[in-house]
Amino acid sequence: MRLPWELLVLQSFMLCLADDYTLHGPIFIQEPSHVMFPLDSEEKKVKLSCEVKGNPKPHIRWKLNGTDVDIGMDFRYSVVEGSLLISNPNKTQDAGTYQCRATNSFGTIVSREAKLQFAYLENFKTRTRSTVSVRQGQGMVLLCGPPAHSGELSYAWIFNEYPSYQDNRCFVSQETGNLYIAKVEKSDVGNYTCVVTNTVTNQKVLGPPTPLILRNDGVMGEYEPKIEVQFPETVPTAKGTTVKLECFALGNPVPTIIWRRADGKPIARKARRHKSNGILEIPNFQQEDAGWYECVAENSRGKNIARGQLTFFAQPNWIQKINDIHVAIEENVFWECKANGRPKPTYRWLKNGEPLLTRDRIHIEQGTLNITIVNLSDAGMYQCVAENKHGVIFSSAELSVIAVGPDFSRTLLKKVTLVKVGGEVVIECKPKASPKPVYTWKKGRDILRENERITISEDGSLRIINVTKSDAGSYTCIATNHFGTASSTGNLVVKDPTRVMVPPSSMDVTVGESIVLPCQDSAGDLMIRNIQLKHAGKYVCMVQTSVDKLSAAADLIVRGPPGPPEAVTIDEITDTTAQLSWRPGPDNHSPITMYVIQARTPFSVGWQAVNTVPELIDGKTFTATVVGLNPWVEYEFRTVAANMIGIGEPSQPSEKRRTEEALPEVTPANVSGGGGSKSELVITWETVPEELQNGRGFGYVVAFRPYGKMIWMLTVLASADASRYVFRNESVHPFSPFEVKVGVFNNKGEGPFSPTTVVYSAEEEPTKAPANIFARSLSATDVEVFWASPMEKNRGRIQGYEVKYWRHDDKEENARKIRTIGNQTSTKITNLKGSALYHLAVKAYNSAGTGPSSATVNVTTRKPPPSQPPGNIIWNSSDSKIILNWDQVKALDNESEVKGYKVLYRWSRQSSTSVIETNKTSVELSLPFDEDYIIEIKPFSDGGDGSSSEQIRIPKISNAYARGAGPSTSNACTLSAISTIMISLTARSSL
Repeated sequence: MRLPWELLVLQSFMLCLADDYTLHGPIFIQEPSHVMFPLDSEEKKVKLSCEVKGNPKPHIRWKLNGTDVDIGMDFRYSVVEGSLLISNPNKTQDAGTYQCRATNSFGTIVSREAKLQFAYLENFKTRTRSTVSVRQGQGMVLLCGPPAHSGELSYAWIFNEYPSYQDNRCFVSQETGNLYIAKVEKSDVGNYTCVVTNTVTNQKVLGPPTPLILRNDGVMGEYEPKIEVQFPETVPTAKGTTVKLECFALGNPVPTIIWRRADGKPIARKARRHKSNGILEIPNFQQEDAGWYECVAENSRGKNIARGQLTFFAQPNWIQKINDIHVAIEENVFWECKANGRPKPTYRWLKNGEPLLTRDRIHIEQGTLNITIVNLSDAGMYQCVAENKHGVIFSSAELSVIAVGPDFSRTLLKKVTLVKVGGEVVIECKPKASPKPVYTWKKGRDILRENERITISEDGSLRIINVTKSDAGSYTCIATNHFGTASSTGNLVVKDPTRVMVPPSSMDVTVGESIVLPCQDSAGDLMIRNIQLKHAGKYVCMVQTSVDKLSAAADLIVRGPPGPPEAVTIDEITDTTAQLSWRPGPDNHSPITMYVIQARTPFSVGWQAVNTVPELIDGKTFTATVVGLNPWVEYEFRTVAANMIGIGEPSQPSEKRRTEEALPEVTPANVSGGGGSKSELVITWETVPEELQNGRGFGYVVAFRPYGKMIWMLTVLASADASRYVFRNESVHPFSPFEVKVGVFNNKGEGPFSPTTVVYSAEEEPTKAPANIFARSLSATDVEVFWASPMEKNRGRIQGYEVKYWRHDDKEENARKIRTIGNQTSTKITNLKGSALYHLAVKAYNSAGTGPSSATVNVTTRKPPPSQPPGNIIWNSSDSKIILNWDQVKALDNESEVKGYKVLYRWSRQSSTSVIETNKTSVELSLPFDEDYIIEIKPFSDGGDGSSSEQIRIPKISNAYARGAGPSTSNACTLSAISTIMISLTARSSL
């Protein structure tokens, strides 16, 4: 077919631009949506969105009800970045269906349609309504009759100027607005007003009041339910939406409402019931929610049923869209689009926004479009439209028709192609051309003829096999179609083939070793250190050059510990044994020499090796009996294999199986007891662990008898967790010895008893108080308290005494307590406050508790010791002595008077400290020869020891003085109280 040159030049020019600037047709980014505009809105503009991209930038036009919107003729219309703005929208002029059309040099596409509607709500036409007269107990319906409107409405009712409360007796339908009262009561008499609200504009209007009065001809008797509010017989529901079904009945007594599916299936759990079951709401509606639903209204007089069907529908949804196609002129085009929906969508096609029909070269069948022998006039924007009665969707694509002469500018032949002697080479020739060109090749200046070694493929590539040195040279590909001719040249270089001089050899190694696999020379060697099983396999050395590549292979066998055994199975199990079998795992090239079986229970710490028969399992044995198991314990087993190289990984665990039950064998440990309340014998023991109970129904048998008696008393505790038994009887004397033993049992029978032990019954608290309580102060922090044992005989044994003490300013219930043990009749109380009055009382105690309290005595702690440490400490050395002097410490008014001083000293390498007491402010010490002295000084008083000076270090004589100092040597030093020596020498006669 011949084409006008102008069209060909234009198309070629467009293709060039497309390559450089990525030109493309219009694409919708955002399409217009339906708008419900409030008629009384303060906002004076409506915006219908339409966002489009394309290159060149598309031009946007709008249509209203199929007619172009003339922007220039009506100042109220304007297009801003594709969107249509309508100022001062008018219901009469502007309501309707809008569509956006986008056009550039590639073609036109149209958007989905969008409706502009105006929401409003007019006033009720009438101002009064007739009085409604009903009998008490009768059902009633008050009609709302909403006024003219556009947009969704909601309804409510006012009763005597108050909002009407909805319960199981009253119901307001959101479909009709009517008010239903199932059974009228006296309290319902009054005025009723319907309140209608437009949910879009939020405008609210009130209807005229309807008076309700009771008739005086008696009360309405009981009657069966009558369903007045009923959902339609068929309710089409869109996928993913929320559907609400209403149902309400009049009746006396007031009916109950129950919802159910007619097919017997349960209503989806996501469903909700509102307003005393009057509304069934199903959110996110899906195909499985469709079906017949029933509303059952029932009272004591009967029942009534309303039925309706929820049908499922879905707007079209794309399964397969169409994509842009760039096709050479005179070729064929095939497009297919697919959509699902309910009902099944139908399809139509558009080209540049206009309907496309079957004719000549164009064939349309549902979602397929076929164009044969494409020409330039077929280029443009195409749209597949899928629609059903619930919606319409569009898929857009561009058809580009390419018509151009051959062009090598971007696909030049490879400058140099390398090939080895005897090899095969393909030189590609891929110019850009439409339609497909005819190819010829030249070698040098000569036309290349095809033969058994040289062929030219359909795509223009040149193929040469069994290459020889004579094939080297320059090659030119010439491409021709009826729009032109072009050529490109490259060179073929022929080289000798590559050889591997030193190939790798197969090896057999053990896990952990290191190896080197050579290949030609050291530069190609492969080293593997600390080799593992995973490294086994075939290794191929690849040698690649510019003309060819060679490979040399070697097998690497790695010997290691065995792999895990497989399929460990418990074939049979008894109370103490388990018969196991397994399959061997891989031996990893070293024969398996033995197997070890491990077990795990809920009570073990990880996996433990178990005893087996045979005791040693050789590598050719795949079954064994595990012995020494505990009865009635859940076990799982695994097997570990070993060979000469090492121990392998364990198998996967077997199934869990419980051993059979058996008589219990283990008795409770640490059977003891004692204590408790009067007339009680308390027996305790440690429970037998669950893994040693040997079966279900485990419990204890407690046996006891008075010491020296023959007959045992028995009690059974049917609890595995029991660890204590208390025998109560008035005949039990305090602190009487009993022989006690505890046995065990389970469902299989009785087991043994524990060894017999002696347990004493509960003793009685001491009945007498200690006498002759006396307390004296020892210091500011310590007091000592004395008492005598009770004068009269106690009925209860005395184990010791409890001293309670509290400060006068504190409450007795906050008192502190200390206890003595045995016959001790005095104790020291420490860490008290100085100059404080304390109260003390003493009680005797034993395991049953404490006895009566003694009389309370008082004691006052002494004043605190001096808080100031000795100061101005000076030491003097003379001959073999050291003389220490310090200032006298004066106590404050609230402190105890200083009675003397304590000098604490020790050698620097010793931990024991010596103490010298003096009532003077000086002391003599022997001179240290071998070690330094560490000295502290502190005052003492009736209130205790006062604050100590900081440590003083006196250096040994070899450090403090020169060797050989005469006997007349005399030195004096003033010591600052720090750990490092700071010496002020007052006499240096011999230094």
